Amino acid sequence: MENLDQIYMWIVNNGVRFLGAIVFLIVGLWLSGFFVKQFVKIMTKREIDPGLVSFAKSLINIALKVLVVVSVMGMVGIEMTSFIAILGAAGLAVGLAFQGTLSNFAGGVMILIFKPYKVGEFIEAQGYMGVVAEIQIFNTVLKTVDNKMVIIPNSGLATGSLINYTRQDTRRVDWTFGVAYGTDYKMVKEIILDILKADKRILEDPALFIGLGEMADSSINITTRAWVKTEDYWDVKFDVNEKIYATFNDKKIEITFPQMDVHIKKD
Repeated sequence: MENLDQIYMWIVNNGVRFLGAIVFLIVGLWLSGFFVKQFVKIMTKREIDPGLVSFAKSLINIALKVLVVVSVMGMVGIEMTSFIAILGAAGLAVGLAFQGTLSNFAGGVMILIFKPYKVGEFIEAQGYMGVVAEIQIFNTVLKTVDNKMVIIPNSGLATGSLINYTRQDTRRVDWTFGVAYGTDYKMVKEIILDILKADKRILEDPALFIGLGEMADSSINITTRAWVKTEDYWDVKFDVNEKIYATFNDKKIEITFPQMDVHIKKD
């Protein structure tokens, strides 16, 4: 009976504590999620940089959950002094083991400070191209043109080279049109010039450039350059290609392909 009484008293004394800890854990995790959602709403209403919002959301979410778990451990009687000492020693080992993860965190901070790209911009980096969907604590999420989600560690993005196609208001479109030897170059140049001038999306400043770029093995290559607004780049490039091809066919201008002439001499 004495043992049963001791067990009963332990349950009475500690059961409430454990029950309270469980309730605190559930409520704490719910409140942390609620706080993060409200934080995101406030930041969004104030038109804060979406990349900073995404980064801060991940950081605050992790910090609050860790705080809740540590508080629960204290409620159930775990000595926090010893725990902190153990945690510090373990933290050193974990830090060495997760050097890459920490460098990704540092990379995320550098990206938010120096802003080589922002959410919504189109970039090329680490062998991938896409629109920046999120800048998280450790990774950046890209959405490719064929609707794939690519997750790239922040460390490589912060220290490596990347191309930001969106940052500038204008871009230069480059074409190379190859025509057969013997074709009237001036006539072809006038045709290209007329097609480009008729397209209102092509900017007048900087001026168009058309020049004989190369006398290649199978063709003379005409280099053409025009400036457009960044959002018009691909539409202009494809439209001009179609118009040039159709016009060259109508004018019977030969568009060459790689070929070799073989001359046979008879003795």
